[in-house]
Amino acid sequence: MPGPLPAVDMSGDPYGAADLPRGRPLPSRQGAPAPGAEEPLAVVAAGPAGAGRAEVLAALLRLDPAMLAVPAGSWLVVRHARVPSRAAYVPGYRQPHSYGADRLAAGPALARPPRRVELCVSEPLLRHFALVDTPDTGSLGVPGGRVLLEAAGRAGAVLFVIAADQAFTAAELHLLADLAAARVEVFFAVTPGAGGWCPPDGGSTTEDTGASVRAADAGSTGPSAVAPVDPAAVTVAAHRAALLAAVPGLARARWFPVSPGDADDLRRGLVGWAADEGLRRASATPPVLPGAHGRVPVLPEPGPWSDQLDRRARSAARRIRQHLALELANIHLRVVQEIVFGVGCAGLPHLLDREMEALSLLATAQCDQAVRTMVDEAAGRVFGAPLAPGVRRRIANAVRWGVADHRSGEELDRVLLVTSTGGVAGLTGAGAIDALTGYPGGLRDEVLPPVAVALSGGCWQHWRSPGNDDPNAARAWAQRALREVELELTREVTRRFEVIRLSLDAVLSDAVDHGILLA
Repeated sequence: MPGPLPAVDMSGDPYGAADLPRGRPLPSRQGAPAPGAEEPLAVVAAGPAGAGRAEVLAALLRLDPAMLAVPAGSWLVVRHARVPSRAAYVPGYRQPHSYGADRLAAGPALARPPRRVELCVSEPLLRHFALVDTPDTGSLGVPGGRVLLEAAGRAGAVLFVIAADQAFTAAELHLLADLAAARVEVFFAVTPGAGGWCPPDGGSTTEDTGASVRAADAGSTGPSAVAPVDPAAVTVAAHRAALLAAVPGLARARWFPVSPGDADDLRRGLVGWAADEGLRRASATPPVLPGAHGRVPVLPEPGPWSDQLDRRARSAARRIRQHLALELANIHLRVVQEIVFGVGCAGLPHLLDREMEALSLLATAQCDQAVRTMVDEAAGRVFGAPLAPGVRRRIANAVRWGVADHRSGEELDRVLLVTSTGGVAGLTGAGAIDALTGYPGGLRDEVLPPVAVALSGGCWQHWRSPGNDDPNAARAWAQRALREVELELTREVTRRFEVIRLSLDAVLSDAVDHGILLA
């Protein structure tokens, strides 16, 4: 890892970070969760536009960069498979659309961009981990950054690609600070800029650096050998020094200069991380969890646990509804600002769809955490002790089976689609939910299916039409659509927790009646 070189002139502050605190990390907005033991290994690639990220990934995979092209705003997930294939996952459909595996294959005519495109190729590197390419960091915004953090937390590593003549923006520094605060490995790849290997401020060049070194040696006595200056190392050191001035938590991150078609060092670094991380995850969870088998006795008199469960379920649902209402209000403010001063009417569907993706992740995480707390508290009162991991899983499996009997005539795996009229339509099925995921990791072991909200293809067709370019109409439509989303989410959260309460109550009541856990 090259260290900071004192000859590199960083006085120009090319990264615009003069207002950022020096010597301490930026405040973290939202930390990514620790990678789960059952999550597959993946490397999430990110970076600004024009950094050559597609070329770096193509060099890693030994593919034509054209094969990695996806619609703007879509994620690309590259996996290993013997038979090449490429499929697009579009919200509003239960089945993916086939793209064709060769670079010349034309994509299908889709009403809206897919959330993700999955490319399967036979490449040995992908046996170690999957590669995930994300939209350019300049287009992510607040919701896109949250989605990337969530995906990175499950994948385990991030590859940030930046060109030699580019600079870290304030939004990228905040994103990297969040990654530094999480248990995520960060790799940096620096590619040549338009002028080759040169510092990002355009001031001191590698030739200037070499001249200063030679001048210093000329002033010394006796013969001396001047070491040749590596322009790539100088550029990498300049980027690293500027980054660590704002985000010192990434001091252990590894940096790699990547020339066109040459990513061997980066490949070896990623494979080494995958080997270590794979061993860590494999040893994090034993093959058989404690409490997975055997009798689990209950207390002779567990007390009014059922009434307490009812109060906890109602309280959790109310708290989540309030939090989502506040988040939707913030979304409305950001959307109106972008309509008036940013993307305009044509960019409204893409902006709102990304907001709905981040909102779905937030609602899913809050519901999952609340359900886990309900199970631990209610079962702890019945059994009189904290739950062992195996006992918790047995209860969760029994509750999941019981949920099917208490759905009140409606499926829980339901997608909420915002229509072009500002309403919300429903689409059920596990395939419909899977189409809304930018990066699908391992199988979920939570009791509830994820919350899924997206925009239908009609929204893209409507607001990209030349005749629908009225900012006032767009603001009114966005307000109406967000209000409908809030009403639907309120009903969905209330129904979910009522179903969970009934199912968990039935499982624990059977345990109390029989004196042992039957699951």
